[in-house]
This record gives sequence, C-alpha cells and structure tokens, in this order.
Amino acid sequence: MRFPLLIASALLVMGSSGCAGRAATMAASVNSAKPPAYTLGAGDRIRVSVYGEQAMNGEYAIGPSGEISLPLIGNVDATGKTVAQLQLDITHKLSPDYILDPKVSVDMVDYRPFYILGEVDKPGKYPYSSALTLQQAVATAGGFTYRASTSKIFLQRGDKGEVEVKLSKDKPFWILPGDTIRIGERYF
Repeated sequence: MRFPLLIASALLVMGSSGCAGRAATMAASVNSAKPPAYTLGAGDRIRVSVYGEQAMNGEYAIGPSGEISLPLIGNVDATGKTVAQLQLDITHKLSPDYILDPKVSVDMVDYRPFYILGEVDKPGKYPYSSALTLQQAVATAGGFTYRASTSKIFLQRGDKGEVEVKLSKDKPFWILPGDTIRIGERYF
C-alpha cells in the first residue's frame, strides 16, 4: 500500500519542479536587458526573395503546420527558426540541385498577434511590434483597470502552459508574438 503512495508523491514532486523550472526559464528569457531572439511561428508572414528568380519571390504565410510552400523545393519548416536560419535552410535546399549559388533574402512582413486578457480596459488580440514590453502591451490594451493586480501577471508562451511571472523594475519584461498575457484581479 505504501509503494503506490510513494510513487504518487515522487511524481507530484517531479511535476511541480518542472513547473518551477519552466517559470524560471521563461522569466529569464523575458526579463533580460534586450529582447529574446525572435523565432517564426504559425501566423507570421514573410517575404522571400531569390536574386534572379522572379518566380520564387513573394510573400508567404506560415501555415498552422509551421511550414511555407515554395516553388521548386516544396514545403519548408519555419517554426522555431529565426529569419536568418530559415534563409540558410532555403539556400541549402535550392543549391546545387535547382540554382547554383542562390542569393536568398528572407524578411518579416507581419508578426503574429499577441493577446491580452483580464484586468485591462480593452482585452483582445493586438498586432505585435518589435521589442514590445509588458508595459507597452498593457498601454495598447487601454491600461490597467482599477481592479487590476500588477503583481498577478500570467504569461502563456506557445504550448508550455501558463506561468505567473514577476516584474522587475530594473529590466524590461519582453513580450513575443503569439504570447497570451493575463492580468489578474487584486483583492481589496
């Protein structure tokens, strides 16, 4: 009887330490002096240009599968890559089978939106702008309501689950495209 209880206790400790580790990792990535490196994801729009190959030039949306579909080389996985990494992948897929020494350029056209919920004046979906901080995101949503708790802020990034984050007065809190911010309610 004690053995199943011991296993359940061990799983509970391992699960809770994973959450704490995830919160610490996320807090470190958003509370740094400069914004974390931006990685592409579903909903982003990019422009691909291949010098001398007009048929390959154009704007492409990263689909729900995380891929873009290009002439000649087909689907290219873009999720989790920086613009420079995607540019290098496209170059490698084109060379040497399709184009000798291709000159590829990849640029951002539109970032996927971020979402803000809870105790802000106008919760909803908003367009992302480069180097966005939490304070700027809240201002975009009309500011905190009178019930807002500035100490209860939750962030969900990707499918990692929601974690509570602590604000630092010394370092900005960076928001990334696709993030969901939830502002909690304070208790009087």
